[in-house]
Amino acid sequence: METALAEFADLVEAGGAAPPAGRGEDRWRVYWVLGRGEFAEGRSLDALQAAYRLGARVAWRRYARAARRAGMGADQVVLLAEAVFAHIDEISAVSVRGYAEAQADKAGALGRRRHHLLGRIVSGAAPPAVEQAAVVAGWTLPDTVACVALGPPAERDRTHRRLPPAVLADLDSPEPYLLVPDPATAFGDQAFAGALDVRGAVIGPTVPLAMAADSLRWARTLLARLGQSAGIVRCEERLPELLLLGDQPLVRLFTDRRLRPLDDLTPKQATRLATTLLVWLQSHRGSAPEVAEQLALHPQTVRQRLRRIEQLFGSALDDPDARFELEVALRFRLLGPEPGVSGARPPAMP
Repeated sequence: METALAEFADLVEAGGAAPPAGRGEDRWRVYWVLGRGEFAEGRSLDALQAAYRLGARVAWRRYARAARRAGMGADQVVLLAEAVFAHIDEISAVSVRGYAEAQADKAGALGRRRHHLLGRIVSGAAPPAVEQAAVVAGWTLPDTVACVALGPPAERDRTHRRLPPAVLADLDSPEPYLLVPDPATAFGDQAFAGALDVRGAVIGPTVPLAMAADSLRWARTLLARLGQSAGIVRCEERLPELLLLGDQPLVRLFTDRRLRPLDDLTPKQATRLATTLLVWLQSHRGSAPEVAEQLALHPQTVRQRLRRIEQLFGSALDDPDARFELEVALRFRLLGPEPGVSGARPPAMP
C-alpha cells in the first residue's frame, strides 16, 4: 500500500495528471504482478481486494485528519474522498486483469498440452509416449474411452462450454471430434448430452484407451454415411451397419450382384420390395400378416409384394446361403445414400 499511497500523493500534487515520465511508465505493473501472484499461489483475489479496501479506509482516515488540520472545505474533502476510492478501484482493476491474464496463460498452455496428448492417443503412439504426455497435461489415463465424431457447428454452438473437464477435444479441425473418458458417466451429464444433440454427433464404441483410434474411425465412418446434422447416434447400437461399411467397395459389389433383380424397377418400387424382403427374411420367412404388422401395411398389399419378390428372386429364397447374402445386401442398400450420391434417402431399416 506504500506504493499506492505514494502514487496517490503524486497524483494529488500533479492535480490529477499522470506521474511524470520515468516514474509513471510502470505505475500499474506492481498491481498487475500482485494479481498474477495470487493466481500462481492458488488463491482467489478475495484477500488482495480486502487488503486494498482496508488500505483505502486507513488512508482515508489519515487524509481526513490532515484535511481538517489544513482547514479544507467540505466540497474539497468530498473530492478528496472520491479521488482516494477511485484510485483504489483503478489498482484493484489492474490486479484483476493480471489475475485473469495468468488464468488465460495457464489455460492456453494446458490446452496445448492436452491437444498434443489427444494427437498422441488417436495416432496410436506407444504407451510410454502417451503416459508421458498425460503427465505433462495433468490428465489421468482412463481404462476406457469413447470418441465422438461431431457434425458441423450449430448456430450459437455451445459445445466447447459444455465439455466435462476431462474430455479432450479438437473442435477446430475439418473433422472435429472428442475423446471422452469414462463414457458411462460423461454421457450422463445432461448439459453435455444436450450440446451434442443440438450439434449432431456419432458416439463411437466404448473401447480400451489403446483402441481410441478405432473408436474414432468407426464414429467417423458412420457420420460420413449418415450425414448427421442433429441428434445423437451411438455406434454401439449399429454395429452390424459398421461391419457392412468396413469394406464398402466389396459390399457394394456384393450388393449389386445379389439385388440385380431389382434393377429394372423404379427406385420407389425397388425400395418397397427391398424393405418388404428384408422384413420377411428377418422374421424367418414369416406369414404375410406378420410382415404386414411390422410394416404397418394391409396383409393383401404384402401378399402382392411377396408374390412379386418370388418372381424376381426365385430359388434364391430357398437357399440358406443366398438368403444370408440377400439380407447383407439389403441392409447395406437400406443404410441410405453414400456420401456425395444425390437422391432421396430410402427409409431406415426396420
